[in-house]
Amino acid sequence: MVTNSHSKWGVRLGTLALWAAAGASVVFWGMRLSAPAAGTAAPVVLPAAVAPDAQALARLLGAMPSAAGAAPAAPVATLASRFSLIGVLSGRASGGGAALIVVDGKPAKPFRVGAAVDEGLVLQALGPRQAQLGGSMDGPATLTLDMPLKN
Repeated sequence: MVTNSHSKWGVRLGTLALWAAAGASVVFWGMRLSAPAAGTAAPVVLPAAVAPDAQALARLLGAMPSAAGAAPAAPVATLASRFSLIGVLSGRASGGGAALIVVDGKPAKPFRVGAAVDEGLVLQALGPRQAQLGGSMDGPATLTLDMPLKN
């Protein structure tokens, strides 16, 4: 005669525990999803921005004190700071190539060799990583732009 050494009560209690866990999960998620939405949160108040004292900062960094009442000089944009070379397309068969140049922080534009980049400046020649600008095609180069190095 074959007898089952396992009790029927173990299987029954295991089944009861699983159904109880499933029922508890259904009750939990039912209450969670049917609950009203949380009230609106209070608006966050940011602290006021602190404006640094420019003169105190300049003294801290070693600037010499200026005469009282003297207005600081407005920064003058140099010719080289107005232009930035982004790319060079130099070709022998294409008539000298072209350069991508940023003028006064505006988006880069392509300029062919001989084209006017700005008032009084012409793209004279191109090198592997540089462009030469001058007053005319035949005149001396007044400005040489180099491409920034890759990091």
